[in-house]
Amino acid sequence: MAMLPLPPTPFFGNKNRAFWRLQFLGWGGAMLLRALSSIANAQPWSFLIIVLIATITGFSLSLILSVIYRALINRRAIVTWGVTAVVLAIAVGLYAFIDSWVISLYRTSNDAGFAQLFLGVFYLDLTLLGAWSALYYAINFYIQVEEQNDQLIQLENQATSAQLAMLRYQLNPHFLFNTLNSISTLVLLKQTEPANAMLSRLSSFLRYTLINEPTARVTVAQEIETLKLYLDIERMRFEERLRTEFRVEEEAKQGLMPSLLLQPLVENAIKYAVSPLEEGAQITIDAQLVGGMLRVTVSDTGPGLPPGTDPSKLFGVTSESSKHSTGVGLANIRDRLAQAYGENQRFEIADRPEGGVAVVVELPFEARENAPAVSVSPASSASAQAVA
Repeated sequence: MAMLPLPPTPFFGNKNRAFWRLQFLGWGGAMLLRALSSIANAQPWSFLIIVLIATITGFSLSLILSVIYRALINRRAIVTWGVTAVVLAIAVGLYAFIDSWVISLYRTSNDAGFAQLFLGVFYLDLTLLGAWSALYYAINFYIQVEEQNDQLIQLENQATSAQLAMLRYQLNPHFLFNTLNSISTLVLLKQTEPANAMLSRLSSFLRYTLINEPTARVTVAQEIETLKLYLDIERMRFEERLRTEFRVEEEAKQGLMPSLLLQPLVENAIKYAVSPLEEGAQITIDAQLVGGMLRVTVSDTGPGLPPGTDPSKLFGVTSESSKHSTGVGLANIRDRLAQAYGENQRFEIADRPEGGVAVVVELPFEARENAPAVSVSPASSASAQAVA
């Protein structure tokens, strides 16, 4: 029967248990070394009782020191180290006194006086308790640093998630206003069937944007299906003026990308390529693999960028003279990509030689096998087309 692998547990995951393990291991090792030393110096076996008593004494004193040190560790440095030095000196003196007294009882015929015995064991006991104290502070300072690092990482992750959520939820209010205004017009004209269809598609689209996690990633196929749902809504406003084409390679469909990344790009193309032209424009979405990168391009056949426009300055800039003033749309996409992929991504906007604008997004290709389908309404599924 195969055994399930146990997940590794950090040694200091349970600080109380780790303390007792180190206590028994450390003092057990000290007792073993003192026992071997006494045997090597031809001491009688009965002397091992003295070693055992000394070990128990040191073990007990270290427990008292741990309580005191725990109360001192987060105080000001002068208080911590000043009180530690005093407490350690008292503990070492008490330890040496007990050791000397026990040895004097054991060696009744010993010519050495109590003071000589006291000085003889004082340095040994100072070494033991001094090393124990140093290790106690070193380990606890290390644990505190690790906990602070973990808290910092957790706070950074929370801040990143909050920032991604903020960027994802900045849905362009013009889209909602225009859609609701179109629905209202259809209702006033008593065109209930188109109004109901448009409202149903808007509901499905908004449900997807609100339910889906802001930091989640979806497959290219899922993103395209959601984009078609959005385009179905816009197509009811622009009709034949809005023409779309999808060129998605089969191997690119299972690539992962941030959810709702393409919708602001298409919305931008509709606003600045389709809307200004009487004949409208065509929007093309390409998705392909280039080496180990997933490249998605959103291009249009609109008027293009104004002459002399620097594409790098379009992010987050609004200008009345610029036909492609992007507001926060492109800036949000840039920030989302930077948050998710760091430097391992590319986001560019440029004029097309044949006219119009192309926005290129490149990110590392990661495939998801057997990804679930996007949940959309039957009406929008039936009307979604690859080429309109």
